Amino acid sequence: MSQAWNEMNEMQPIVLRMLTNSIKKGRVAHAYIFEGDPGTGKKKTALLFAKSLFCLSPIDEVMPCETCINCRRIDSGNHPDIHVIEPDGLSIKKQQIYDLQQEFSKTAVESSKKIYLISHADKMTASAANSLLKFLEEPKSDTVALLMTEQSQRMLPTILSRCQLLSFKPLPHAVLKEKLVEEGVSVPLASLVSRLTNNFHEALELSNDEWFAQSRKIVLKLYEVLEKNPLEAMVKLQEDFNGHFKDKQQVNLALDLLLLLYKDLLSLQTGEEQGLAFPDKLASFKNTVLQSSAKRITEQMTAILEAKRKLDANMNPQLLMEQLVLNLQGGASFV
Repeated sequence: MSQAWNEMNEMQPIVLRMLTNSIKKGRVAHAYIFEGDPGTGKKKTALLFAKSLFCLSPIDEVMPCETCINCRRIDSGNHPDIHVIEPDGLSIKKQQIYDLQQEFSKTAVESSKKIYLISHADKMTASAANSLLKFLEEPKSDTVALLMTEQSQRMLPTILSRCQLLSFKPLPHAVLKEKLVEEGVSVPLASLVSRLTNNFHEALELSNDEWFAQSRKIVLKLYEVLEKNPLEAMVKLQEDFNGHFKDKQQVNLALDLLLLLYKDLLSLQTGEEQGLAFPDKLASFKNTVLQSSAKRITEQMTAILEAKRKLDANMNPQLLMEQLVLNLQGGASFV
């Protein structure tokens, strides 16, 4: 199995299975919409699908060999019968669709097939979208359109109705963590960020944010003080926490980090050590778990969730955190 195929099978197994079946049964649609968050593999899948359709020596009828001339030219972006359209500035213009139509009115250079990929298809101007609609209404045989978007609801309903919609699921935690580590993010940070968001670009941005890295340290320090010297926790709150987490959104993130920390403790209570948000704290968390109970940890998590609810109801963040610290010390539910 090729590395690209293996990766997409891990990231989007349902989408890949549907595309595989359509090729094997000879039922490739003339137009698809790939919808999903950034970083979910829409463009990679589109190019992989194109390779499957053009490959000279496909494995098991479908999987591209990755070595033939067609596979290599698609990788390098210069196959004559595959055309990619990206937004010109902020939008896709009518002229770009017109040029595409002109190109597709010619006979395919090397086979009867032609494929076009449109990235950010929701960014077409009204006139571009209407031009594309006419193109989709009269599909030429062996022409396949692959439209990629993060927001299909912004596209013309008449375009949506002429395409097969494939939804790309958010990345699984483990896959997102692995991708972040490949980008040079440390394992502890990648583990935490992949629990906060499924969006790769958002995760990468958080990972490179010094404020966020500091947030992780402050939340861990507050937890450690709560465990070792509860009387100092209120001082720690005044010294570090309140100065760093200043507005409602920032306090909400701090509560999310605390919640993930206590979820790790609960996982360790049940003997589950995989997929922790704070894997570098495994040894000290195990020690805490020995002196605690699942009931107490659950009560602490309930207290954090209740604090999040009260924050949403506009309770004063500093007062809220003081009450939460008192409740986390005793493990009682938030009152």
